[in-house]
Amino acid sequence: MTDSGTANAAPLPRNRLRRARRAVALVFLVHGSVTGNFATRIPWIQDHSGISAGQLGLALAFPAIGASLAMPLAGRISHRLGARTALRVLLALWTLSLVLPALSPDLYVLCAALLVYGASSGMADVTMNALGVETEDRLGKPIMSGLHGMWSLGALLGSAAGTVAAHAGTDARLHLAAAAAVLTLLGALVCHGTLDLRSTPEEHPPPRFALPPRSALVIGAVGFCAVFAEGASLDWSAVYLRDELSTDAGLAAASTTALSCTMTLARLAGDRVVARFGPVRTVRAGGVLATAGGALIVLARHPAPAMAGFALIGLGIAVVVPLAFAAAGRRGPAPSQAIAGVATITYTSGLIAPSAVGSIAQAASLTASFALITALAFGLVLGAGVLRPRGRGVTGASTAPADDPAPADDPAPAPGRKHS
Repeated sequence: MTDSGTANAAPLPRNRLRRARRAVALVFLVHGSVTGNFATRIPWIQDHSGISAGQLGLALAFPAIGASLAMPLAGRISHRLGARTALRVLLALWTLSLVLPALSPDLYVLCAALLVYGASSGMADVTMNALGVETEDRLGKPIMSGLHGMWSLGALLGSAAGTVAAHAGTDARLHLAAAAAVLTLLGALVCHGTLDLRSTPEEHPPPRFALPPRSALVIGAVGFCAVFAEGASLDWSAVYLRDELSTDAGLAAASTTALSCTMTLARLAGDRVVARFGPVRTVRAGGVLATAGGALIVLARHPAPAMAGFALIGLGIAVVVPLAFAAAGRRGPAPSQAIAGVATITYTSGLIAPSAVGSIAQAASLTASFALITALAFGLVLGAGVLRPRGRGVTGASTAPADDPAPADDPAPAPGRKHS
């Protein structure tokens, strides 16, 4: 895939690249806002569909199933439509699908709605991450952590809007329809500023479905550890504080919010850390922090050290997934395929983490569950080396020779691409 324009076109001006960075950051914000709005209305959707807690748990597995099935298609769609048009279409499908769950009258329709919801989410996710990696390469400095921080910020903003609507007693069909309309319009506007990447006539289209490259599987294993720790901590932190440490419900719930805020702030600040120390040392240090956090939780006898432990886990794992996507996007000739492979693994991890923790807790204890999370966090220390940049690199982790003639303010085109 190449930029639209002639083969010998001049590199994009710096202000154009900055505009592309702002645009793709807002895309991440919009994508996260959909998730935040939906999550707050799940109780309403359960009541409206007339389903039990067990049936709801089954239905909530379908977004991950839909995403895993559809993500490999993202590269093919981008090849045919161009990256900007593909992102505009897929992001619109994702924002519009927000209304579907609230319209579902029973379990079967809800599962189908959530399958579509997850499929559109996954395809948009792969496309925007591939554009984020390309924008990062052309800017010559890390931005992926900040982009995922914008996603987390969007999720927080969406959940805040949903909380207000829920407290006001607003019908979720009305609330989610209004949110979908606003986010669809905003998404269409912000996509206009992203890079416009188009395939050349001689470029073969990617396969409709293909196994991800082996390198993506190895990188995905690192992402698996981080997302497992994230999903388990977010879903079980309040329960752990309440059941294991006899904390009151209000303080226990606050630990989950604090963990989300910590991760958001760490991602927004993470690019500067990556620029200075590189992805390998950043993830290795993050693994140490997360491991220490897990040990604090397991050994805690009072709420304060346990809450500090959850905060350390949030800080330690915050930048891992953005860096995993960035590393995957630079491996091999098909960035979207590699990113889809890593995304599939991380989605699967997020899907199984809460239930796995619950199963271990039932068989042994929640403390044993968090001992497993601590071990997976240490896996980040051991596996960080797979994120070492190869080929195209960025500031703080560049593999380019020191005498690279490309000036800092006029980045050269990435190999195999040309500028619009």
